Amino acid sequence: MTEYMLSVHHDGVDDPAFQMSEEEMQATFKAVDEFNAELQAAGAWVFAGGLQPPNIATTVRAHEGDTLVTDGPYAETKEFLGGFWIITAPDLDVALAWAEKGSVACRGAVEVRPFQGEPED
Repeated sequence: MTEYMLSVHHDGVDDPAFQMSEEEMQATFKAVDEFNAELQAAGAWVFAGGLQPPNIATTVRAHEGDTLVTDGPYAETKEFLGGFWIITAPDLDVALAWAEKGSVACRGAVEVRPFQGEPED
């Protein structure tokens, strides 16, 4: 089985995910909880997490013995990673099917990327 990262992307503070009413937000949380339970019941769940907004990120750059620590995200862009699931799936088609369900649950775009395989001896 391959591990995949299903990452939830937002288009910035104008993203519809940040314009939801309290009722819509609670419905989204419920849908994500149900999706998480479905992943767990299917044995596809590895772990998942939501992230704080990028404006509270800290970036560390270490190069040739020097380390620079700066407040803020690595990339200066309005789009950002809002959360993710790590799943196992037998192939990309199954991972894409899970991503579709995750996209419906979180009301946002979900990118699917496989983890690199272990190097062969």
